[in-house]
Amino acid sequence: MPLEFEIAPGRMIGENHPCFFIAEIGQNHQGDINIAKQMIQVAKDAGADCAKFQKSELKHKFNKAALARPYNSPHSWGPTYGEHKEYLEFSHDQYRELKAFADSIGILLSASGMDEKAVDFLDELGVPFFKVASCDTNNMPYIESTARKGRPMVISSGMQTMETMRQVYNKVKSINDKFCILQCTSAYPLDPEDVHLNIIKEYQKEFPDIPIGYSGHERGNAITLAAVGMGAKVVERHITLDKTWKGNDHEASLEPAELKELIAGIRVIEKAMGSTVKDMRACEMSTFKKLGKSVVAACDIPADTPLTAEMLAVKVAEPRGFPPERIYELIGRKLNKSVEFDDSILEIDLEI
Repeated sequence: MPLEFEIAPGRMIGENHPCFFIAEIGQNHQGDINIAKQMIQVAKDAGADCAKFQKSELKHKFNKAALARPYNSPHSWGPTYGEHKEYLEFSHDQYRELKAFADSIGILLSASGMDEKAVDFLDELGVPFFKVASCDTNNMPYIESTARKGRPMVISSGMQTMETMRQVYNKVKSINDKFCILQCTSAYPLDPEDVHLNIIKEYQKEFPDIPIGYSGHERGNAITLAAVGMGAKVVERHITLDKTWKGNDHEASLEPAELKELIAGIRVIEKAMGSTVKDMRACEMSTFKKLGKSVVAACDIPADTPLTAEMLAVKVAEPRGFPPERIYELIGRKLNKSVEFDDSILEIDLEI
């Protein structure tokens, strides 16, 4: 199974590829397709790789009683939960319109299929990958049927245990090798002490042959930047045009300026991660030339005298001499000429 894979044509994730950023619009569009398009444009302008929605076929996601339940909330768009959800749900034709718009401005569009019928539609729509929302991660029939469609999968892990995630991993792995798992805690907004970024490291140990990512619902950018520093290869954050708007997710979402700042910060972190090889860098040479130290004589040293530790010191010296990390190699060696106090000990002055 690959530690990297192509999540969309020409876009690899995992290994040393750039972090794949999903701007989660969800239902923060307020049921207005023009706002949805505006948010897709915001995601594109900020540098996101993908704008993502949530697609439900309501009668397949909820039973009759759930849809009929009264919904008395400041965030309600209808007197029952079903009417509320219906208000926020885009039709198939509207999704086709949104995808065409995203294609026209050069950003990927996908959605969480919130039930199997919704996944069928998203497959027909041609999304580059399927996003599995946390509420469906332990829905094994859904997981299996989605994996069998063959598209890459991004699987969130909110509300799950490690044992469940092992089951999910094993099930998907047996069918489809193009998937990743995101650490996630399903609370909106999410307090720092409930984030548990260390689970990213546990996932990296448990599932070492797939990319691991992070889906965040916290306020601000710091925690997501830390996740990228820990190796998150996919990041998902909710976005909004206004955190004060009606809706449960707005408060835990990023406004356009925050989104742009976060993605720019991720790209800086990726540059800063650099190499695993520790060596002196070209950018350090001017500092090294000015401040790098050498071995010097701590006293006058006659030629052909065995060197002792007391005869040697370490200073910033001109000319540059024997490197101080090798000073103990000099003990017992002899010089082929006399060296005065404070002069550099040079390699060419050593007897062979």
